[in-house]
Amino acid sequence: MGLASVPRSTALVGVAVLFLLLAVVGQRLARTGTATAPEVVAPLEPVAAAPARRSLVVHVVGAVRRPGLLRLRDGARVADAVARAGGATPRADLSALNLAAPLVDGVQVLVPARARPGAVDAPGEEAPAGSGSPFAGAAGKPSLANATLEELDALPGVGPITAQKILDYRSEHGPFRSVDDLDAIPGIGPARIEQLRDLVTP
Repeated sequence: MGLASVPRSTALVGVAVLFLLLAVVGQRLARTGTATAPEVVAPLEPVAAAPARRSLVVHVVGAVRRPGLLRLRDGARVADAVARAGGATPRADLSALNLAAPLVDGVQVLVPARARPGAVDAPGEEAPAGSGSPFAGAAGKPSLANATLEELDALPGVGPITAQKILDYRSEHGPFRSVDDLDAIPGIGPARIEQLRDLVTP
């Protein structure tokens, strides 16, 4: 009996059963592949918090209007420290300072002052007569009775803080009667007085 003798309806039923079997087998294979191949989930990356702005504390001294401890933002430069200290005084020598240098916490910024005309560089070396400011004493030496803050600051071993103490003492107790009266100034001892004895007048 040949294929042509098979009824058409029987052939259609056989084809339908074959398609059904193929569909069932395909679904099972798909489920098996899904079970053996787990889905890969990318790990979450932590979100970095914005870093807090740090601050710096520096000590500004020398030829500035308001020397002292200053708090500045991280990344500040020497120029920022000088500006926060009230700016440089007229006698400041900013060319000797790197204003673009970055600051680090705890550093001291020294703003140097220009040498005063006729200033004495060492004990015993007197400035030429008639030189210096109009408040200078004998032989061009500054007088403790009327020297300015800048003149006192220019003396060796006398910074702006000690110079201000001399002015405060003079305002409270009157003019100095002798160079030895400097012993009453905190921070000036006998060795410093001997160094200044030939550089100033009462």
